[in-house]
Amino acid sequence: MPEVIFNGPAGRIEGRFQPAKVRNAPIALILHPHPQFGGTMNNQIAYQLYYMFAKRGFAVLRFNFRGVGRSQGAFDHGAGELSDAASALDWVQTIHPDARSCWIAGFSFGAWIGMQLLMRRPEIEGFISIAPPANLNDFSFLAPCPSSGLIIHGDIDKVVPIKDVQTLVDKLKTQKGIVIDQRIIEGANHFFEGKVDELLANCEQYVDMRLAANAESA
Repeated sequence: MPEVIFNGPAGRIEGRFQPAKVRNAPIALILHPHPQFGGTMNNQIAYQLYYMFAKRGFAVLRFNFRGVGRSQGAFDHGAGELSDAASALDWVQTIHPDARSCWIAGFSFGAWIGMQLLMRRPEIEGFISIAPPANLNDFSFLAPCPSSGLIIHGDIDKVVPIKDVQTLVDKLKTQKGIVIDQRIIEGANHFFEGKVDELLANCEQYVDMRLAANAESA
């Protein structure tokens, strides 16, 4: 798990990078929760997502947004963090220029940033949005959402009530050409306390399903 430092728009960005063993392996970018509420790339869920993709042969990067850990800069309410994520994806693509596709996985604040990046980068073919903060942030930019993905959340989330996520999912499901897979973890709060294994099992199953479908159509 090599530690990496690369240049971002606000200075150096600190990350952890797992290179792929084959040249055309896909890329996965992992985005951590809210920096002002203790979110870092070492968040348990971000850490587990990183290893989930690495085990499947992806080139994987997780990193600290500006102002977190050894990443330079200061919190920028999402605009700067989106630029950080774009720079992070650029950096991985310089290491793996032959990558055949890209995935993005974000938790809470990271899910909001990830879905904005999705709108800007057509090479992103799949996403995992964990507890997307649909009541706290504006998701109206998903018009239309360009890629299929998984939205997964807990049914006792007090930070982001289930009804707000449901409204977002219902809106996305009306779009043609993409498939939104929604999963609800029973008894899970916003941080999936005691439910991380179940959360990861759902994410693994979804990624494996998509990879198998891609292999069949190749």
